[in-house]
Amino acid sequence: MMESEAPREAAEIVAAEWRRVLGMSERRIDPAIPRAAHAQPELRELFPMVSHGALYFSRCTRSPWTHDVAALFARPGGFHVFRHSDKTVLGEPDAVEEAVRLIVAHLPDGCGPAVDGTPDDL
Repeated sequence: MMESEAPREAAEIVAAEWRRVLGMSERRIDPAIPRAAHAQPELRELFPMVSHGALYFSRCTRSPWTHDVAALFARPGGFHVFRHSDKTVLGEPDAVEEAVRLIVAHLPDGCGPAVDGTPDDL
């Protein structure tokens, strides 16, 4: 594969995963969470993952995932924004849009589109 093909392939992998996440049932995740995150271009280019009703983001498309982008958890009456890499609670806003803005505001320096690979490929 030519080097110029790698970004497009990674973007296609990310887009396919976003389609899958956006199509998940309410039993897996509150649909408002991925919709709000997907509306932000900075998050739409990251690899999304859902576990236990929470939305996670990785800067790579393969395991092991990066943990330096905050995750978004639903909580009674609002949302919890938590970054696993340093165990930082970024906030507990009431609105999903505010939670998404917190994630975007705290993206790692140089955070760009996800790469097709592991953290070693960043």
